[in-house]
Amino acid sequence: MKELVKQKYSEIALQDKENNQASCCGAGGCSTEVYNIMSDDYAAVEGYNPDADLGLGCGLPTQFAQIKKGDTVIDLGSGAGNDCFVARHETGETGKVIGIDFTPAMLEKARKNAEKLGFNNVEFREGDIENIPVSDDIADVVVSNCVLNLVPDKDAVLKDIYRVLKPGGHFSISDIVLSGVLPEKIQKAAEMYAGCVSGAIQKQDYLDLIEQNGFKNITLQKEKAIHIPDDILSAYLSPEEIREFNGILSVTVYAEKSTRPLHR
Repeated sequence: MKELVKQKYSEIALQDKENNQASCCGAGGCSTEVYNIMSDDYAAVEGYNPDADLGLGCGLPTQFAQIKKGDTVIDLGSGAGNDCFVARHETGETGKVIGIDFTPAMLEKARKNAEKLGFNNVEFREGDIENIPVSDDIADVVVSNCVLNLVPDKDAVLKDIYRVLKPGGHFSISDIVLSGVLPEKIQKAAEMYAGCVSGAIQKQDYLDLIEQNGFKNITLQKEKAIHIPDDILSAYLSPEEIREFNGILSVTVYAEKSTRPLHR
């Protein structure tokens, strides 16, 4: 599944923005693919850079992340750098932003965007978010936008987020979760997995997993229903199954690492 995701997002990274938006439903009103029909509009967000926005998110986690001047911020699944550049606006020249992605084509795109913007305190590292390539207790804030649902072992990601956060640090993560039963045909559909749907888990299970990993003050910052167009679902489901299909949500969740050591 990871190789599938890497391949699909490599293809997206290599497209120009206009073609990507048209093929992935960002601008043209088509619904032939599922990758960015869930994205929120960044246009009014300070620090936004259109060249870094591939429309692949499902929320605005940096808007809710309470980033302060001088913070060190880690973005998991940083893509072309969109949320990193918004985070950099908040943390300023005295802070640091580290983007983590395992798709070389995305990393190349992000690094070029950072060079064009002249940011010397934003860096992009290749790595798996189940094993984040940074030291322990380094981040004030972790953000991520529609990425954990693509990872088979979400528990491992949350454990590593806990590891890299400073005591008292926090995360703000936008993700896709479920409030209903996902049909088996959708669960098995590779295309829907890369589009963030079939890798999602139940909302309560998601929140429970965060709590089980020692996080405190867990807060649901935003929630919205996601509508998958019928012409996408028709590739997997019958008309009757489409009528019954619901329960996909985009959530933005905040949680804090305890200031005391976690004893496992």
